[in-house]
Amino acid sequence: MLSSVVAKRLVTGMCQAVWRPAFTGTVSSRGYKGEAPDDNKADLIEIPLPPWVEKTDEPIDIKRRRLLYESRKRGMLENCILLSLFAKRYLNTMTDIQLQQYDRLINEPSNDWDIYYWATEAQPTPEVYQGEVMEMLKEFTKNKNHEQRLDAPSLEYLEKEAQ
Repeated sequence: MLSSVVAKRLVTGMCQAVWRPAFTGTVSSRGYKGEAPDDNKADLIEIPLPPWVEKTDEPIDIKRRRLLYESRKRGMLENCILLSLFAKRYLNTMTDIQLQQYDRLINEPSNDWDIYYWATEAQPTPEVYQGEVMEMLKEFTKNKNHEQRLDAPSLEYLEKEAQ
């Protein structure tokens, strides 16, 4: 009985925190909410990121491992799943040029949502990221075989490939 009371208070407390008004007094508690028409983006803080630099002297096996890691550790779950499954299917067979394209695609844009929108074709892909790998990713994203893609793949498949 006690645990249900505690659980109810926790849920109620969380709901109150979620549903609190956007402004409390004179201090805004609202963060950047995207492309809403009424948002003047006055509260947007631009955080400078270092420019992406291609690692030209990186051995190909190290590059594949790094790209696999970077495909799995994204800023949003949708891309973690999408890119890690894409990497599982294609990374080991990519040519040097394709690896360069993939490296640039997943590391140069500062916003993971951009990559997701380009892959799902919700927004046009900028010319600089157009190429064979982007077309492969778009086709993969269509999921024509209706595969269940609910989670990133386990890493057990790597152990099998190493043997």
